[in-house]
Amino acid sequence: MKNAYSFCFFLLMVLFSTQFAAEAQNTKTTFSYTLSIPNPASESYQVEMDINGLQKESLVLKMPKWMPGYYQIMDYAKDVHAITAKNENGEELSVKQLNKNTWKVTSSSAKKVVVNYTVEAKRAFVAVSKVDEEHAYIAPCNTYLYVDGMLNNAVEVKVDLPAEWKDIATGLNPANSTDNKFTAEDFDFLYDCPLLIGNLEELPSFEVQGIKHRFIGYKVGEFDKAAFIAKLQKSVEAAVELMGDIPYKHYTFLAIGPGMGGIEHLNSTTISFDGNHLRSHEAENSVLAFITHEYFHHYNVKRIRPVELGPFDYDKENRTTLLWVSEGLTVYYEYIVMKEAGLLNDNEFLQYYAHVITASENDPGKEYQSLTESSYRTWDEGPFGVRGGKDTAITYYEKGPVVGLLLDFAIRHNSGNQQSLDDVMRYLYNHYYKELGRGFTDAEVQQACETAAGTNLDEVFEYMTTTQPLDYKKYLAYAGLKLEEQKDEEGRPLYQLIQLKNPDKKQEDILQSWLRNK
Repeated sequence: MKNAYSFCFFLLMVLFSTQFAAEAQNTKTTFSYTLSIPNPASESYQVEMDINGLQKESLVLKMPKWMPGYYQIMDYAKDVHAITAKNENGEELSVKQLNKNTWKVTSSSAKKVVVNYTVEAKRAFVAVSKVDEEHAYIAPCNTYLYVDGMLNNAVEVKVDLPAEWKDIATGLNPANSTDNKFTAEDFDFLYDCPLLIGNLEELPSFEVQGIKHRFIGYKVGEFDKAAFIAKLQKSVEAAVELMGDIPYKHYTFLAIGPGMGGIEHLNSTTISFDGNHLRSHEAENSVLAFITHEYFHHYNVKRIRPVELGPFDYDKENRTTLLWVSEGLTVYYEYIVMKEAGLLNDNEFLQYYAHVITASENDPGKEYQSLTESSYRTWDEGPFGVRGGKDTAITYYEKGPVVGLLLDFAIRHNSGNQQSLDDVMRYLYNHYYKELGRGFTDAEVQQACETAAGTNLDEVFEYMTTTQPLDYKKYLAYAGLKLEEQKDEEGRPLYQLIQLKNPDKKQEDILQSWLRNK
């Protein structure tokens, strides 16, 4: 009798659990968006946001204030117009704007809430959406409202193409059901995946370690496309070889047309691009360096990142003092990757660093602002400092790679050329991103560098936090180099990196190793 009772109790529990699981499944919250462009000439697009299973008396919806990769408050909400909401029966719900980027929907525990709004897209810029009669560039943080506190939920996106358009390019994962439906595991990934839509041109794709890489663009221009892609492939292969890992399943270069700027993403990058300008070796190398920079960002900043840059708070500035690592060292590595790829000779390689030293040293702001201050204040001053008036700011895009050069030489010298900044970058990637799943702090960066060097590096790291002059003579000599000063046409200093005439073996070994010649 006891066994029979136990069995019946067990059976009831199984049935209850099954019913509970089914009910939980039925009430699971899902988010989906449908994008449509009914009239491209209006320079706008429509967004329908479907919220299923979130039965609350009210919902708070927000539009992000900024886009990761572009460290400025963008006020995306100003582009949102005619926002309405309905329940599952098509009944209108009250929508009240609480502040610039926040709306409250009185949902009255509706099983489904459908929010519709229009996004104005008139400005051609890499950090905002743009629609015209020929194409659309959809910047995700400029597009998708989110329910406050629910950024970890999975998302679906469907695109209704205008009749005359046929192509969609994005880093979003394609859904199995349709070519025009995509998925994202959470809102961080959704906000990291722009869409390029229209009648696009795709250049020859290539594979690296079995992973497909695509280059898709709008008005890409006329140039030797096969030769260009072959060089880009070499650059990608060199970056992968340097870091020792590919963390994505597919990668897309989104060439959004003529213009300026680029923004990195986890498995794609958005680049302004006009192939008509690729008329010389120098012009081609300049564009390849720019694309290499954006590509290398998928390691350095998207995965190797300061603790402040993820998980993101889209409602305010995410300030950090470490953009000299995220941006400055990415500039440093764009040249290294190209040299490793065989796209630069020794002289070109040295000229690139001489150019960035010249730019950094000719910036009057170096007397007033440190690298860490430049990073922290970029939200106020922009990535290149305040323009106009007295120049009291620097840019981490110029001084960052310069201190990266000195730091690399210090590590190589003190470790007997057994370690380099390359080893530090791999350590930060493997330890903080892959093992710990988090970003790093200022102290942890210095500790990683000192571990590689085998000694204290306070002197070098003071260059990040102070405005003291850089000791080029000391650190360049570690690699058998020196600075030679000339004058440009306006009488300003113009620097060249020159090899010492009689370097010792250690200097020569460090130089050749850094030049990727051994």
